[in-house]
Amino acid sequence: MSKFSMGRLLMTRGVNDRVADDVEFAEFVSRNLTRHAKGDWGDLCPEDKAANNRALIHGGRLLSAYEKDGLPKVWIITEADRSATTILFPEEY
Repeated sequence: MSKFSMGRLLMTRGVNDRVADDVEFAEFVSRNLTRHAKGDWGDLCPEDKAANNRALIHGGRLLSAYEKDGLPKVWIITEADRSATTILFPEEY
């Protein structure tokens, strides 16, 4: 169950292309989108996790980061107004 509204789900062209070509990566993205929705912020420092937890209560952007050996790191960002959630590679930010 999601802790917040994620709005429209979007992904960058780079993530979309990799998802289309790599089943393991597609599963990684799907699994981590679920983690993000549940408030599991992944591979962030404690300060960033705390900032996300405050944003759940007071409003603000939510950022998660996920890594797995052999796959590229992804970020998932939900906008402060909860209108959209975007999956992207850090270098695409």
